[in-house]
Amino acid sequence: MSRPAEQDDNSSLTKGLSLLSVFTVAEDELSMSEMARVSGIPKSTTHRLVSDLVRWGALERGPGGYRLGVKLFELGHLVPAQRTLRELAVPYAHNLTEVTNLTSNLAVREDREILYLEKISRQDLTVPHSRAGGRLPLHCTGLGKAILAFSEYAFIESVLAHPLRRMSGGTITKPDQLRRELAKIRKTQVAYDVEESQPGLFCVAAPIMGLAGQPVGAISVTGATALAQARKYASAVRTTAMAISRVLTAQTTRRPA
Repeated sequence: MSRPAEQDDNSSLTKGLSLLSVFTVAEDELSMSEMARVSGIPKSTTHRLVSDLVRWGALERGPGGYRLGVKLFELGHLVPAQRTLRELAVPYAHNLTEVTNLTSNLAVREDREILYLEKISRQDLTVPHSRAGGRLPLHCTGLGKAILAFSEYAFIESVLAHPLRRMSGGTITKPDQLRRELAKIRKTQVAYDVEESQPGLFCVAAPIMGLAGQPVGAISVTGATALAQARKYASAVRTTAMAISRVLTAQTTRRPA
């Protein structure tokens, strides 16, 4: 007798999550009509679900509509793997910013994209294309290529099988060229993004490795474009990534079974 209600609840949950998914960096505040249009959910259903999401804290009212609520921020920081990596890595990222005088970024892999966990900026250096919670494709970022190079072969091939979206004039869009790039990264343990994700910026990144020898994330520094300049920071970034990897591995092995 309860089956139809369960199905309706599941449908409502899916639709509610779909409404949350319509928000982007560029569209971080939307009217109810815009949410209905983008999600494809009827306006009457959108109105009911938005009311529920506001009461729960997943959405909040803004001056021009609705935006994601602080409850989602709180829950995001409770994700175990990302929380552990972020807590361990942030002090190292702060130190990296002090040493290099550049912006440091910490990211993990999320499907075929990187998800930024932390960004530590210099006050006088603006790096607009990265932010905590933001995403970019793996293939055009130093962070993404550092992770991708050490990922399992099947996953690498699955990325190469999809179109490599061009983000700027320097983006690598040819699979064979990216394969060669990843082979270099495996040898040097350092990845570069020289105006590949955005004109005018470079990134130097290195993978953070877990206990199983697989990348669990990456750390980088970002600044003004110049490959020769970028290479000067490779040692500091690689050493920082190795230090985080050692601490993360040590903590994992100490964790009770």
